[in-house]
Amino acid sequence: MRPFRERNPLPIGIAGVVAILIALVLAFDIGSLPFINSGHTVYAEFTDAANLQKGATVRVNGVLVGKVTSVKLEYVPGTGNLVKVGMRVSGGPHIGADTTANLKIETLLGQVYVAINPTPTGSLAGDTIRVDRTTTPTSITEAFIGLGRRAGAIDVKQLAKSFNVLADTFKNTPGEVHASLVGLEKVSQAIASRNNQLTSLLGHANAVTTTIATHDAEIQKLIDDSSLILQTISQQRAVIHQLLVSTAQLAEQLTGLVADNRKLIGPALKQLEKTLAILRANQRGLDQTLHLAAPFVRDFTDTLGTGRWFESSLTNLTDSAGKVGLGNTGNQ
Repeated sequence: MRPFRERNPLPIGIAGVVAILIALVLAFDIGSLPFINSGHTVYAEFTDAANLQKGATVRVNGVLVGKVTSVKLEYVPGTGNLVKVGMRVSGGPHIGADTTANLKIETLLGQVYVAINPTPTGSLAGDTIRVDRTTTPTSITEAFIGLGRRAGAIDVKQLAKSFNVLADTFKNTPGEVHASLVGLEKVSQAIASRNNQLTSLLGHANAVTTTIATHDAEIQKLIDDSSLILQTISQQRAVIHQLLVSTAQLAEQLTGLVADNRKLIGPALKQLEKTLAILRANQRGLDQTLHLAAPFVRDFTDTLGTGRWFESSLTNLTDSAGKVGLGNTGNQ
C-alpha cells in the first residue's frame, strides 16, 4: 500500500467535499431519518383551517404527541375544497379506523391546535382522517365580527314597533302574561332609545376584535416574552431570596457592631471634637507658620538640591583695602 502522501490529492479532496455535503444535508434534515425519528405522518381533512399554522401542536388527551407539518388546500371531487393537514405523530396510542380529529382553540388570541381522539381498533385508511370525522371550532373574533354586522343590519325601530303591536294584541290576557308583555315593551323602548349607543358599542367591539386579529402575532409574542420574564424571575428566586437574607444579616451585624462599640465611639468623637476646636483656635498661627516656613524650605531645597553636595556662600569678608580674606568654600 502506497503512503498517503504519495497518493493523488484530487480524488481525496473530491471525496472529502462529497462527505461534507452529505453530512450537511443530513444535519439539516435529520428529523426525517427513520432511525432518528420513530414517528409517522398522519393526515386529517377539515372544512376550514381556522387559523391553524404549521408547527402547531398535536395532542391526545392533552398530551403533546406531535407537530403540524403542513397545511394545504386540496380539491376533493364530490366534496369541494378541503384543508388537508399533515401531522408528525410519535409516542401516541394506536390511531384506528374510527379516530377523530378536532381543531381546538388553545389561547384567547385564537391560537389553534389539533386534538386527536384515537381508537385502538382497526387501521386508518391511507393514514388520513376523513372530513366526516373532523370538526372545526368557531373563532371568537369571527363571532364578534358577525355579531357586529348582524346587529348593524337590524331595524331597531321596526323591532320596537313589533313589540308594541304584540303588547297591544295581548293586553286583555291574564295579568301575568300582560306584565310580561309590558316588560317586553319597555325592553323594546329601551333598545330603541339606546340605538345609537348600541350601534357605536358594537362598532367599537368590531374594531377591537379586528385589531386583535390583525396583531395576533405581536400579542402572542408579547405574552411569550412576559412568560419568559416570569420564568427568569422564578429561576432567580433563590438568588434574590439569598440576597435579601444576606442584606438582613448585614444590617443585624452592623446594628450589633454599633451597639458593642457605642462606649468607645462616644469618647473618640468627643476627643476628635476637642482636637478640631484646638486647630480652629490656632488656625491663624498655623497659617503664619506655613507662610514663614516657605522661604526657609525653598532655600534649604536649593542648598541640598545638588545630590551629595551642599553649597554655601560667605559675604563681606574683604577689608577696607580690598584684600580678600576668605573666599567661597564648598564641603562634601
